[in-house]
Amino acid sequence: MYQVATHAQAVPLARVECSLVFREAPAWSQWLLAGNANEGGFNFMAERAQPTDLELAALISSKICHDLIGPVGNINNGLEILDEEEDADARAHALEVIRNVTETASARLQFARFAYGATDAAGAKIDLATCEELSRGLIGTGKHKLIWQGLKGQIAKDKAKLLLNLLAAAPMAIPRGGAIEVEIGGTLAAPSFEIRCQGTSARPPQYLGDFVNGPAPAVNAMNIQAYYTVRLAMASRMRLVVVKDGPDVVLAAKG
Repeated sequence: MYQVATHAQAVPLARVECSLVFREAPAWSQWLLAGNANEGGFNFMAERAQPTDLELAALISSKICHDLIGPVGNINNGLEILDEEEDADARAHALEVIRNVTETASARLQFARFAYGATDAAGAKIDLATCEELSRGLIGTGKHKLIWQGLKGQIAKDKAKLLLNLLAAAPMAIPRGGAIEVEIGGTLAAPSFEIRCQGTSARPPQYLGDFVNGPAPAVNAMNIQAYYTVRLAMASRMRLVVVKDGPDVVLAAKG
């Protein structure tokens, strides 16, 4: 979550139509697969806070910097310890810290390159094996466990970016830790994504839930990743669902 208030300015409103859904029901998957996007009360067309291209680039840049400043700062701290300490145990600990946070920074950079960056050519595709590798690097081996199953092969870049951004929101649904199960169905041309978050006190990710449920908040540096996820869903012509399914939270997208 962002703490730097100077980056949290709202941006001007512009008109953009978006068809998204929010539902809480035990049979949510059957409802989604049936394509009932017009079921009363859950489909809405709304005005969304839409930043200009320059503002969008600035907000995403701010998020990437925020995600990296922690591990990079810890690398600097470790180097300072190496400069000042002569104790062998302290130096060994500093090296271990540097090694760990360097891996974290590298994983976040690689993830950001695909989740937010541009590919080399228009119409390019991204391999789902790459998406899995990037996701495992982002989630790490701490309190969250990633389980990945389903299709293999290449999918359209915007759909792959949508999958990665949904995955990035998943840990916020189970802040105390737990399992994140990714299921990729459909076909490579028309995939569907289901991310089930299982953990204590699971709840819909705050900002993504806000954009899907409405009313849409003003776009700022705290919620830019959720807003960008919605934009990717629109570009991919996929419906988003954020749902509490019993004790779990499910994030899903289907064309």
